Amino acid sequence: MKKTSLTSALTLGALKAIGYTAKSVKAEIRDNLMACLKDQSNPFEGIIGYEDSVIPETERALLSQHNILFLGLRGQAKTRMARQMVQLLDEYIPVVAGSEIQDNPFAPISKYARDLIQAKGDDTPIHWLHRSERYGEKLATPDVSVADLIGDIDPIKAAHQKLSFADELAIHYGIIPRSNRGIFVINELPDLQARIQVGLFNILQEGDIQIRGFKLRMPLDMLFVFTANPEDYTNRGSIVTPLKDRIESQILTHYPRSLESALAITEQEVQLTPEQKSRVDLSDLVKRLVEQVAFEARNNEMVDKKSGVSARLTIAALENAISSAERRAIIHGESQTSVWMTDLYNIVPAITGKIELVYEGEQEGPYQVALNLIEKSIRTLFTDYFPNPEASKKKGKANTKQVASPPVNPYQSILSWFDKGNQLNIMADTKDSQRIAQLYQVEGLFGLVKAHYPKANEKESALLMEFVLHGLAAYSLISKQQIEGQWTFRDLMGSMLNWGNSDEGEGEDLG
Repeated sequence: MKKTSLTSALTLGALKAIGYTAKSVKAEIRDNLMACLKDQSNPFEGIIGYEDSVIPETERALLSQHNILFLGLRGQAKTRMARQMVQLLDEYIPVVAGSEIQDNPFAPISKYARDLIQAKGDDTPIHWLHRSERYGEKLATPDVSVADLIGDIDPIKAAHQKLSFADELAIHYGIIPRSNRGIFVINELPDLQARIQVGLFNILQEGDIQIRGFKLRMPLDMLFVFTANPEDYTNRGSIVTPLKDRIESQILTHYPRSLESALAITEQEVQLTPEQKSRVDLSDLVKRLVEQVAFEARNNEMVDKKSGVSARLTIAALENAISSAERRAIIHGESQTSVWMTDLYNIVPAITGKIELVYEGEQEGPYQVALNLIEKSIRTLFTDYFPNPEASKKKGKANTKQVASPPVNPYQSILSWFDKGNQLNIMADTKDSQRIAQLYQVEGLFGLVKAHYPKANEKESALLMEFVLHGLAAYSLISKQQIEGQWTFRDLMGSMLNWGNSDEGEGEDLG
C-alpha cells in the first residue's frame, strides 16, 4: 500500500476507516510479483546472467510462498538477489507504534501490542513502516547465539521497569523477531552452529519462537532467505538435515555462462572516478581480456574449483588496469592515454588475492599462476581477432610437400623481422607516442592490423599491434621477456641462445 500522506490513518480507528486489509509477507510479495510479471517488468534489476535460470526459479519459489536457500560459490550475487526482494514488498505497511516486533494492528502478537490495543482501542497509535525498514540480515558465524537470533531475558530492562523475570515484557527480542513482517536473510548458513540451526526449526515450520522457559506462541510473519556455499559442507560445517528439509526451495546459482554477461556485470559494478573516465580510453579488447582471466581461472588445474572465482576478480582487475594507465599519464603529464597490453600485467595483485590454489598451484606460486592466466587469456582470445597461428603452422607443414605452392603465413613478415636479429624493447611506463613509434618499427605489424581492421584509428591500431606481439608470444612464435618494467620481444631461437648466456638473466620468459 502506498502512503498518501504522513498524517493519514495514524490510529487503529482511522486504519479501519480507510478499509485497510492486512496481508502476510509472502502473500504481499506474491501479489506484487504477479503484478510485475503481468507488466513484464523485472523485479531483479541489475542481476545479469540469471534471466533464464536463477530469476525464473526464484520467481516460482516466491509465487509458491516458499522460504529460499541460495546455494552457490562466492561472488554469485546470492545476497544481492535476497536484497532485491525488498522491492516486492508494499511501499508502506501500518504497525503498532512503539512495537519492537512491528506488530500488525489487526493481529498483534506481542504482549506490548495486545495490552496497548486493549487499553486504547481505536485510539491505538499507528506507525507507517517503509519497506526499506523491513529487511534484516545476519552473517552466520560460529559465535552467533540463540539470544542474538531469537532473544533472551533482559535483566537490566526488568530492573529498570520493575518487571518480574516471568513477565513477557522482560524479554529482549533478537534480530529475527525484530524482522517480523519482513524479509530476513542468514548468509553462510553452514557456519551457524548445529544447535543454533535447531533453534530455527519451529520458526520455519510453525512460525513461533521459544525463549528460555516462556510459553510463547508468536506466529512470526516472515520470508526467510538463506545463502550457502557448497564447499562449506565439508570445510567449515553443514546445514542440519531437518532444517534443510524445512526450507522449501533450494536454488543453485552460477557464474556468468557467457563472456557478454560477464562483461555487462563488470561494467555495471566497476567504480571509476570522473577523472579516470575522461583521461583513460578503455578498449573492448582490454575489457574482454580481463574478463577472460576469470574464465581461465575457473577452468585452470592450478586453481581450486570448489572455492570458485568471484566476479569481484574482474571488477578489481579492470580498476587496476585503468589505474595503471592513469598513473602513467600523470607521470608524463598526458591529458589522455589508453590501457595498453602491458597494463594488463599490473592486474596481478587483483588476481592473487581472489583465487585459492591447489597444492600444485601453491608450488608454482600465486604470482606465476596469475601471469599464466593472463597469457592463457591472450592466447584464447587471439583467434577471435586474428588468424590462428597454429593453423598457419599446420598449413605451412602441409605445403612444404608442394613446391609450387609456397605456404601462406600472415605473420611471416613479422617473424622474419625478428629472425634477422631485431628486437623490440617497450618500457611499461613509456609515453604513448613513444610506444606507438616503437611498434611501427616492426615490419609487417601495421600491415597485418590494417588488413584486418582498416577503420581502426592510430591508437586502436597500435593496441592491436601490441596485442599481435603478445599473441605470437603466447603461441611460442616469438619470445617475450620482462625485466624490471621492460618488455623485450625477439625471435624464439635467438632468445634461447642469447638469454642463456646473458648475465642479465633474471628476467621471466613469458613466451
